[in-house]
Amino acid sequence: MEYFCQEINQPDDQINLAKAALYFAQEEYPTLDVEDYLNALDTMAEEVKERLPETLYPLKIIKTINEYLFKDLKFRGNTSDYYDPDNSYLNQVIDRRTGIPITLAIIYLEIAKRLNFSMVGIGMPGHFIIRPDFEEVGIFVDVFNQGEILFEQDCIQKLSEVYQQPMKLEPHFLEPVSNRQILARMLTNLKYIYINAEKYPKVLRIIELLLIIFPNHPLELRDRGLLYYHLGQWQQATKDLNLYLAMLPTAQDAHAIRELLQKIR
Repeated sequence: MEYFCQEINQPDDQINLAKAALYFAQEEYPTLDVEDYLNALDTMAEEVKERLPETLYPLKIIKTINEYLFKDLKFRGNTSDYYDPDNSYLNQVIDRRTGIPITLAIIYLEIAKRLNFSMVGIGMPGHFIIRPDFEEVGIFVDVFNQGEILFEQDCIQKLSEVYQQPMKLEPHFLEPVSNRQILARMLTNLKYIYINAEKYPKVLRIIELLLIIFPNHPLELRDRGLLYYHLGQWQQATKDLNLYLAMLPTAQDAHAIRELLQKIR
C-alpha cells in the first residue's frame, strides 16, 4: 500500500497507470514483481513498433496494435466469467490474456504511450472505451471487443445494449477520465465483486485504497463504517459514520445511520 500511496500522491498526469494498478494488485498477490510486468509492457510496445509502417496515421497505429494484441497474443474480453476478481488485477490480465474493458484498456493505453501515440480513457456508464487524444478525432476503440472501431452513434448503441433500453448519449459520457478516476473505477469494480462474495476483509482493503485516491470521500467513509459495524469493530465504525454525517448531514440515509450509531452506543 505504501508504493501505491507514493504513486497516487503526485499530479494526476504524472501517475504511472500500470505501476499504480500493479501496486494495488500486490495487495492480493504479495510476490508480484512489478518490474517484470512493466518490462512485459515495454516488450509488447517494442514488438508493435517493429510492425509499424513508415507512414503513420492514427487508424494505422490502432490497426497494428489491434493485430498484435488480439490476433498474435490473443488477448480477449472475459465474457465467460466477467465478475472474476482476477479480471481487475493487471498482472493476471497480462498472464491470462483476458480481462474486462478497463484492464484491457490499461494495457492498450500503456502500449500506445510507449509509442508516443497519446490515447485517453473514456468512462462511459457500464462500458469503458478509449480514443486517440486529438480534438474532434471522432473515433473510439472498444478494447473488450477486439479493438473494434466505434463512432459516436456506435457508442449510443453500446449504451443501449448495456442498459437494455434506448439511451440518450449525454456529452459527458464521452469525456476523457483522469488516471485517478480509472484506478478508482477498477477498485470500485473489485469492491462490489467482494461485497457480493461476502469477502469483507478484502472489501475493507479495497476501500482503504479508494480512500488513498480520494481522501475523506464521504461514501467510502460510510461504507467503511458499515463494514466495521458488520465486523464488530464499534469504535472505528462510530468514527467513520460520525464523520460521514458531519460531511453529509442531510443525506438520504442519514436517519438510518443515526439509528445505527444509537444502536452501537
